[in-house]
Amino acid sequence: MIQQSYYFGVFLLSFLLTLCYVFLWRPRFDTHMSVIFILIPIANLAYWLLYMARDRETVMALLKVVYAGGCFLPWLSTMCVMGLCRIRVSRGVRYGPVHTVHYVLIVLYLMANLAALYYTYRKKKQVSRRILVLLFLPIPVSIGGYFAGHALLPPGFELMPLSYLLSQALYLLIARRMVLYNVSEMVIESMVQSGETGFVTVDLACNYLGSNASAKRFLPELRTLTVDRPVGESEELRESVLRWLERFKNDPNDDKSLWRHLDENGEERWYSVDVSDLYDGQRRCGYQIFLQDDTQRQKYIALLDRYNADLQAEVNAKTERLVVMHDRLILGMASMVESRDNSTGGHIRRTSEGVRILIETARENGALRLTDEFCKNIVKAAPMHDLGKIAVDDAVLRKPGRFTPEEFEKMKAHAAEGARIVHEILRDTDDESFRRIAENVAHYHHERMDGSGYPDGLRGEDIPLEARIMAIADVYDALVSKRVYKDAFSFEKADRIIMEGMGPQFDETLRETYAAARPKLEAYYSNL
Repeated sequence: MIQQSYYFGVFLLSFLLTLCYVFLWRPRFDTHMSVIFILIPIANLAYWLLYMARDRETVMALLKVVYAGGCFLPWLSTMCVMGLCRIRVSRGVRYGPVHTVHYVLIVLYLMANLAALYYTYRKKKQVSRRILVLLFLPIPVSIGGYFAGHALLPPGFELMPLSYLLSQALYLLIARRMVLYNVSEMVIESMVQSGETGFVTVDLACNYLGSNASAKRFLPELRTLTVDRPVGESEELRESVLRWLERFKNDPNDDKSLWRHLDENGEERWYSVDVSDLYDGQRRCGYQIFLQDDTQRQKYIALLDRYNADLQAEVNAKTERLVVMHDRLILGMASMVESRDNSTGGHIRRTSEGVRILIETARENGALRLTDEFCKNIVKAAPMHDLGKIAVDDAVLRKPGRFTPEEFEKMKAHAAEGARIVHEILRDTDDESFRRIAENVAHYHHERMDGSGYPDGLRGEDIPLEARIMAIADVYDALVSKRVYKDAFSFEKADRIIMEGMGPQFDETLRETYAAARPKLEAYYSNL
């Protein structure tokens, strides 16, 4: 009863393992392995039935089945080893087992298996070492079951069915791993084996599965990397393949990148990298990396970039020349206007420098938060603040004394007229910010914080900041410069007048800036 349960249990487990293999089976699986999974349950079934047989004819028939299993399973195992080790075997050897020298064949099969495994281990990096170990284990199991079965078990027990079962379990582990290689090889073979497209596959643990010829050319380290070994073993692959995989695992959207690399000839190459998941049906089983030689396109882009940069530099240079010519034209107009006013010689140059000193000081002490663009534009706009005087009658503009109320009203018109002229001059400019600041400087530099200024009587912060800064520079120059109706005031008197005007006339928030700029202003005017 115990023997019957033993043989039946071995047969049942063998049959279940075959069902598992059927579930894992793929069209690319080694044919000899598939036959092994068919033959072993049949042989184990024969052992079970042989134990229960009672008549001579049944026993002889079942012995033939057992004998067939003993003859063909070692041969099938050898062919399976050769196939998985990728060693070609001639058709004559493949289909000609000599039953009359059965024991000799078993020894030859054993030697062939060991030789194939050793050769593959030494020479073939693209065959998994894990598979080689699993291929080796059935050999001692089968040999032990065949030659030592009667010595190890009590009478009535055969070790061969159990050795078949153990071998079948080992082949099932191989088949399970082969599913992953099968997916990898199918995808790789569907890719171009030469050309400019490389393909690398790894499992979920970042162990190497395979690559095509192009990938090995792009990444020569793949040629010496053994299948099933971590890609991080190679420093070059750690800095490339492993880094791409880690980025993709951290963020699946980070699946594309550009890789700069020196090829075997030392030439710079660019590759586009695309990482994605590797699937066996619906099951995610690893990662796949596409490498596309993108060198020509990157060179073309670089050429375009250089061309665009050169073109932009040329445009900027010509634009700069036009801007300089434009600024000189405006400055020339301002100087022409100034030449009509016999009381303001050098006023434009001095007030422009005064504005520059105030702006630089404000930025140094951090009293005002001013952008680079604002600072550049207000200094550039300062010479235009009195352009409106071109519309003032010479009799008023060149009067060598103080104005009458009627004459002063005519003089006040220069502010609004200046804004109109500036608007017309800069109407077609692309620099909207500069146009606005220039108009405000010309229009509002005579406004006062208490609303008593002109031309619009603006008060407080309704007066643009650029006009408030211009007002200080304009008045300071008028105070410390000689006019036809007065001598130049001392720096102390001019400073007292400016400070007393902080609040009613000038912006109180500019007090600190003016006070800090005063030494620079005095130094500038002292050197005139």
